[in-house]
Amino acid sequence: MNKVVANAQDALANNVSNNQTIAVGGFGLCGIPEALIDALKETGVTGLTCISNNAGVDDFGLGKLLQTKQIKKMISSYVGENKEFERQYLNGELEVELTPQGTLAEKLRAGGAGIPAFFTQTGVGTLIAEGKEVREFDGKAYILEHSLTADIALIKAYKADKAGNLVFRKTARNFNPECAMAGKFTIVEVEQIVEIGEIDPDDVHLAGIYVNKIVLNQTPEKRIEQMTLKATEA
Repeated sequence: MNKVVANAQDALANNVSNNQTIAVGGFGLCGIPEALIDALKETGVTGLTCISNNAGVDDFGLGKLLQTKQIKKMISSYVGENKEFERQYLNGELEVELTPQGTLAEKLRAGGAGIPAFFTQTGVGTLIAEGKEVREFDGKAYILEHSLTADIALIKAYKADKAGNLVFRKTARNFNPECAMAGKFTIVEVEQIVEIGEIDPDDVHLAGIYVNKIVLNQTPEKRIEQMTLKATEA
């Protein structure tokens, strides 16, 4: 099956709508589906709940959707690089569900695996545990965390064959496989597309069964979020 579509706009057409839950891959600005986020902004859909490690920066990544107020709720681990995020949250315009990073990854992985909930020590005795079931195992307290699934998953990979088998590149893999597995409908943005059979099965990081549509973006911006340079010696 050839899952390749012409562009990001075609991939999203008739698949996104208001008030959906959308899982978006990436860590900071690394491994984010840039073209798909831009196309999602163009659709004008609103009331979105976005599951993502973070919310981009003010003018890039999911930050663009915050500027247009298309996101009503963020389920995230880190939100410190986005002033618009801060403004909306403090003004009561944006719901935020902060989740420890490892817990967020496991919530997505469990959702994709059909596991409804799991116990973890992370967050015990903190605000994270408020209102959650606590049980003791082998003398240690654990809190119950519910898994996450999404109506749509937007992810980024380095390479795909036309059946959707994916190869990620180094740290750009980050949350992308977990988001893909948790999504009921997954769209992937890639830099290379090859024929079926050209990727060695041992090199496949995520099987095509999790992918519904593929979009080619050969020239992603790959912006550096923060750059620190050594001062020039006098």
